[in-house]
Amino acid sequence: MSEVSSPQLNRRLLSWSLSEIRHGQLWPVSIALTLIIACIFALTALAERMEQVVVKQGKEALTADTVYSSSNPIPQPLLEAVNQQQLTISSQTRFATMAFSDRGMKLITVKSIDSAFPLRGEMVLSDGKSTFNHVQPGELWLDERLFAQLDVSIGDAVTVGDADFIVSGRVVEEPGLSFNPFQQMPTAFIHNTDLERTGAVQLGSRVRFNLFINGDQSQIETVKSSIELTPSDRWRDQNSASRTNEVFQRTEQYLSLTVAIVVIMAATTLVLTCQHYVSTRKKTIAMLKSLGASRGWIGRWLWSQVAILLISASILGLAIGVGLEILLRVPLVDLLPNPLPSYGLKPALVAVSTSVLIAVPALGIPLLGLLQVSAANVMQSDVAYNRSRPYYWLIAVPLLPMLFVYYQNTLVWIILAGIVALFLVLALLSIGLTKLLSKMPLPTSVRLALSRINRSAMSTGIQFGALALSLMLLAVMWLVRTDLLTDWQRTLPADAPNAFALNIAPYEKDAYLEVLDSNQIDRSEDYPIIRGRLSTINGEDAKEYAQGGEGTDALRREINFTFDDGIPEHNDVLEGEWTDANGVSVEADVAQDLGLEIGDELGFVINSQTVTAKVNSIRHVEWRDMKPNFYFIFSPDVLQSIPATYLVSFRLEDRHNDLINQLSRNHPTVSLMDIRSMGAKIQGLLEQIVWSITVLAALGVVSGVMLIFTLLRLSLGQRQSEIQLYRTLGASKKRVVRTIWAEYGIMSLVAGFIAAIGAELVVGALMKFGFELEPNLHLVLWAALPVVTFFTLALVVNSMIKRLLTPINKAFS
Repeated sequence: MSEVSSPQLNRRLLSWSLSEIRHGQLWPVSIALTLIIACIFALTALAERMEQVVVKQGKEALTADTVYSSSNPIPQPLLEAVNQQQLTISSQTRFATMAFSDRGMKLITVKSIDSAFPLRGEMVLSDGKSTFNHVQPGELWLDERLFAQLDVSIGDAVTVGDADFIVSGRVVEEPGLSFNPFQQMPTAFIHNTDLERTGAVQLGSRVRFNLFINGDQSQIETVKSSIELTPSDRWRDQNSASRTNEVFQRTEQYLSLTVAIVVIMAATTLVLTCQHYVSTRKKTIAMLKSLGASRGWIGRWLWSQVAILLISASILGLAIGVGLEILLRVPLVDLLPNPLPSYGLKPALVAVSTSVLIAVPALGIPLLGLLQVSAANVMQSDVAYNRSRPYYWLIAVPLLPMLFVYYQNTLVWIILAGIVALFLVLALLSIGLTKLLSKMPLPTSVRLALSRINRSAMSTGIQFGALALSLMLLAVMWLVRTDLLTDWQRTLPADAPNAFALNIAPYEKDAYLEVLDSNQIDRSEDYPIIRGRLSTINGEDAKEYAQGGEGTDALRREINFTFDDGIPEHNDVLEGEWTDANGVSVEADVAQDLGLEIGDELGFVINSQTVTAKVNSIRHVEWRDMKPNFYFIFSPDVLQSIPATYLVSFRLEDRHNDLINQLSRNHPTVSLMDIRSMGAKIQGLLEQIVWSITVLAALGVVSGVMLIFTLLRLSLGQRQSEIQLYRTLGASKKRVVRTIWAEYGIMSLVAGFIAAIGAELVVGALMKFGFELEPNLHLVLWAALPVVTFFTLALVVNSMIKRLLTPINKAFS
């Protein structure tokens, strides 16, 4: 071979490499590499799109990059700091006042803004002929609900506070609607220049001043650091703008989880396939060496195959990845920016470099070991490798970059820890269980199957571990998807209240509730509402207990209190128990932020009065169920001397529109918050996210099925020589088939059961520490996964067993 000219040798080398790929055992390697590249490309590109969605949605909910909000006028030092940094600003003053028309009156929320508002997002105003995006001096724009409640039309006169206006038009779309029903009150927009003449903002008025800021993040941080916040001040950014961001962020987490699982399964397929290739090519390498082929020539032959595989997989994988990214993007078309920004070369570079890093140890370790095969293997197949150096250090090639990239990603490390633990547990359980079964009186075919399984403890552990790994990862993806969707459905349940009536005076409460009840409108209990502030904890300033000085909303602003004879049924008591006197029940997050314990004495300032109560219980509150919920619930005696208004929530249908308008006219001081339109938007968003998650899960299932198919294919392929030996010794075809079914039946049931346990543990850890949700128990999985696994393996084994037995039939015909 060494005498052949170099060009001719290279041509032969390329020809033999292509032939080896086509007819050898390397085509599954190409499929695994292609899948890795396609998945990483598609998911990396989509992740960038999703990140833009989260930032865009958050900032549009804020209508700016960041917002300074306070119950006091904007301080001059803040305005000076903003001007010094040359940031773009817009101001808003929000307050409640009465609006009067010739035929009605209504308590409304007024938003006084300048002509620059909004800095982010879009406001759509319509006068019936044209649309506008900004409010000008002298104009009054009304929420659609106010036209019916005040019984006015465009061009009619409406008095807001002390100021008379002519209705300019209706608010078609308002920016900044966050997932907070208590910000959905009927709204009127006026210009800042008209604020003073309304006479509504006086000393002691309940007003919120907002300064919207756009600019570079470093400049914004400089401004923030120069201002000291008071208890009534706060900064808001896109991470705190909307609870819908929680859905986006968890979708991003699931995206990362899917990438990790797909890569792990494809990499496992890569390793197993390459190991099988090495085991089938020992004699080929030994023969080439015996014919005079040098180690260097064989190395070039093997590495040329690897190079062809990587190049072809990169081209095909990137092409498939582009199509896959488009497919994954379809469910999110209404959420993504338009036009879509280019994702550049980053996804392609990440995908190809990741596949190369994975391929280095997956292909390098077995192929370098194959080069050590001795020429003596031609005559004696069990001659050991003449390995002069270990190659396991190649594992560090992908591991070190992974440590750098994912060192803060809890999800990835939970998955990896689960995989390692599963392998260890499975090896011990499978070996112990199969040895125990082998001592029992069983049919001959089952004993033969157990004999083969128990022949090598290491091989058995690896085989069971690989199968259970693929099953566990598939189960993890499906269970995480199911638990996330279950949690998201609580964001706005189908039967959730979609209207809130506040500021119901005691004298009109019974009449208001009677209208709801007589029309069979499903409503909540009526809750007394008193606004106040937490001031002291065990006699000390409450701010001293907050983490970071402002750890909870309970300290930043006045909040709603209520009193009752007990804890609402939709709240779960975590600690303590209700007391009838001098008691207050605290929401769990507030208790955690402030370090509150049962028996702590809390002081509150309410309407300039100071009251105290002892913590008698700590409650879990699910804020997303849209029911009336409170940070603090007092026993009635604590607040009995303080006047209160009432709140009630209920569910409206379209047929109730006229009734609700009549209620608003009859009770003009009651604030009615109709959040049906907001609910429809949230439900639509969730449906799109669900479709995206389902597509991601389906992608993972494809990877898992490929891994399971590879495992079975390689395992059954290794049985060929053993089956021939059984037949030579007189075993019938029927007995051989029974033995195979017994072996793989035991494997599927044991691996499925262990995979179910492993998936349960990993998903529980993911929910608790990755997604910060309470884990659920999936007992159905424990029974279903082994059964489903058995039938899945049965289909694959049945499709391959005929081909496996065909050569035997011919040999013995």
